Amino acid sequence: MRKIAFFFIAACAFPAWADGLKSLENFMKTAHSGRAAFTQAVTAPPKDGQAARTKQSSGHFEFQRPGRFKFVYEKPFAQTIVADGKTLWLYDADLNQVTQRAQDKALGSTPAALLASAPDLAALRADFTLESAPEDGGLQWVLATPKAREGQLKSVRVGFDGEALAVLDIVDSFGQRSLIRFTGMQLNPALPAGAFTFKPPAGADVLQH
Repeated sequence: MRKIAFFFIAACAFPAWADGLKSLENFMKTAHSGRAAFTQAVTAPPKDGQAARTKQSSGHFEFQRPGRFKFVYEKPFAQTIVADGKTLWLYDADLNQVTQRAQDKALGSTPAALLASAPDLAALRADFTLESAPEDGGLQWVLATPKAREGQLKSVRVGFDGEALAVLDIVDSFGQRSLIRFTGMQLNPALPAGAFTFKPPAGADVLQH
């Protein structure tokens, strides 16, 4: 499959810095489902004196708590990632290959937990250290740092435009950065039955991990 996330301040300044955490808390409380379009830019760190290269992709995204989400990549390659509550499915259409993993082992301290897996802020704090970050680009930000140090995720910045989720800025332990921007976010839409059901296509190679 192609490879396709703190400061001490004076009391008078605290309310402005707390906007990010408040937005995240409200999102966790009120956003039981959602859908949006997204663009993703993945930038690998410079290597052997070469400039960093960025790969662009786009598609659409849906989620439903608890524990269900779907990323459908449409450009430049057709790929689908589906979590149905028990199993995480990754499908590469070009290779006609499916990777199947137990969801509770695959997610943990990942950006997906910020969107769909954790039922509330208290549960999220079990896996992440959460801190408000300075406003940037007109957005309110939360810095989420995984408590498990052995994972591949280094940090996630979550950006909110008011109460709407706008950006995930993910850095992994190798220094690779994934910037996911959401547009047209709809909260609590009526999603169709079976929206998060995945059945491997006929003839696809299915790999289990």
